[in-house]
Amino acid sequence: MTSNSQTTHSATTRITAAGAPRSGVAGRARRVRSLGRAEALLLMRNPIGLFIALALPASFAVMVVNGQPNGDAGSGRGAAIVVSLTAFALLSNVYYNLVTALVARREELVLKRLRTGETDDAEIIAGTSLPSVAIAWGQTLVGLAAAVAWFDLAWPANPLLILAAVVLGTIVLIPIAAVSTAITRTVEMAQVTAMPVIIISMVPGLMLPLAELPGAARRVAAFLPMTRMVELLHLGLTGTTTRGTTVGTAASFGAAVVPLLVLGAWVVVGVMATRRWFRWEPRH
Repeated sequence: MTSNSQTTHSATTRITAAGAPRSGVAGRARRVRSLGRAEALLLMRNPIGLFIALALPASFAVMVVNGQPNGDAGSGRGAAIVVSLTAFALLSNVYYNLVTALVARREELVLKRLRTGETDDAEIIAGTSLPSVAIAWGQTLVGLAAAVAWFDLAWPANPLLILAAVVLGTIVLIPIAAVSTAITRTVEMAQVTAMPVIIISMVPGLMLPLAELPGAARRVAAFLPMTRMVELLHLGLTGTTTRGTTVGTAASFGAAVVPLLVLGAWVVVGVMATRRWFRWEPRH
């Protein structure tokens, strides 16, 4: 048995055979934390996974911001850094790393063993994603602090919208990652199967403004979850809408209705798709 299998088997044993866990919220939290600790240990033993989790988001964010024609220093550039870093952190950690983790645990039969114990399906996926989510959110906080310290980013126009963007973006990407595993037979294949989602998520609204896209592409991009998450982040950070107008805190809630509805719809679709297509054991 490999060291990775030993680690995940140990976590499974702790959850399923360490006695009857407490029921309710406390019991669910304990089981999720136990799975999260095991996944964090596996991630620390994986140099490539650590590089993707820690280095790539910052590198891509700097590349995108430096490539902008209006990337002069100031609060505008500070907001662009926060938005880019957050988007890339969610895509590389919550999406890509979760795809590889779920595929690896499925092929090692860890997911199948976990389902035979006290842990329910939502707890298994939440625990597996916990370290990646923690890293992504930590990078967002670091980006905010850096933007305030070095790029004169002003106090956000609406912090609640920033929180909603990060939380909903995370909740959307977790089921998308789970569904992506249905067409990913091995961990190595994740580099191929996850790439279309990453590219489609990166280009509209992040690497290219929606206004620069052709009409049909712009209409399609308006319904993509990462496009709306980026819109919410910009709105929460600067109070600027996609039309370029600046609104106050109260008016920003009205401008956020459509992005929130789109993200909420993606959450529902993602959960339904996960229940339909996510596989808990290898196909033979």
